[in-house]
Amino acid sequence: MSNIEELASVAKQLVAGNRGILAADESTTTVGKRLASIGVANSAPNRAALRRMLFTSPGIEQHISGAILYEETLLQADDEAGGAAAAGQARLVQQLSSRGVLLGIKVDTGLAPLPASPEESFTQGFDNLAARCAAYKAAGASFAKWRAVIHIRQATANTPGLPSEAAVAAAARGLALYAAISQAAGLVPIVEPEVLADGAHSIELCEAVTQRVLAAVFKELADAGVLLEGILLKPNMVTPGSSAAPAAPAEVAAATLRVLRRTVPPAVPGIVFLSGGQSEADSTRHLALMNSGALPGPKPWVLSFSYGRALQASALKAWGGQAGKVAAGQAAFMARAAANSAAARGEEEAGPSSS
Repeated sequence: MSNIEELASVAKQLVAGNRGILAADESTTTVGKRLASIGVANSAPNRAALRRMLFTSPGIEQHISGAILYEETLLQADDEAGGAAAAGQARLVQQLSSRGVLLGIKVDTGLAPLPASPEESFTQGFDNLAARCAAYKAAGASFAKWRAVIHIRQATANTPGLPSEAAVAAAARGLALYAAISQAAGLVPIVEPEVLADGAHSIELCEAVTQRVLAAVFKELADAGVLLEGILLKPNMVTPGSSAAPAAPAEVAAATLRVLRRTVPPAVPGIVFLSGGQSEADSTRHLALMNSGALPGPKPWVLSFSYGRALQASALKAWGGQAGKVAAGQAAFMARAAANSAAARGEEEAGPSSS
């Protein structure tokens, strides 16, 4: 199988069968905050215990096609110590690969202030990226993820609006370069330009900014020679800012579809949304509406999910870091996974939610 065929095959597999992607790629700091919320210390064994609880959920492969991992997790031993696996030792991710769940890897190294506009951010991680991608491929990964962040601010008489041209250009060019490097290493790149929900902006401003960002991203992907059949897009949904009045679910779904139809080529096999600060229930409801017959029109890509917190929040609370509550955590996780799998079919399915 050629590299092109492999990339296209993996991308299709990740969005096949109304399944989605578990984003379990939280950095050590971020996963520590989640563990702290249930009174659990941020240690390698506890991080491994959280991931093991999720990865060993019975039937996970029915609703989850792939999992995005942090480097520690990709290489971690499947034991109580939580350290890196030695040669010949079972790895934690074998709990996924043995069930047919594909392994992904976060390859960016976080955000830094953008020199031209310090209020905004650019994504770091190009140092040794080609070598790291090759090593991750050798370790069993078949896809990668890189997150760019875009800030929104309504212009006023005293402050310019955001994003700046510099921020949009940096995000788009960075995503395109990452995608080209990933594909050269045989990894399907998940392209994630996240327009942040922070702020009091309107849904109309979010729509305009998201359209502007996605148009820039696909221009740069084309210029970089990225195979569109071998990528997945991971965008935000179009919503008002988190401190603004909420919009009706149908309005969010319709605005999101409008932007995608105007910017995303049909060659892209799938769009796997991030939840972007939405509640578990809202992220599921919006996905279901986009896939339902209530919003007719062309949808040439599979619309699915790549959720982190919106798949894990209920499970984290039910588990509580207690060995005796692993089954409860898994049941909560699988309920959210099943609800989102139903949403990918255009159906809304009731399930427990933490919010």
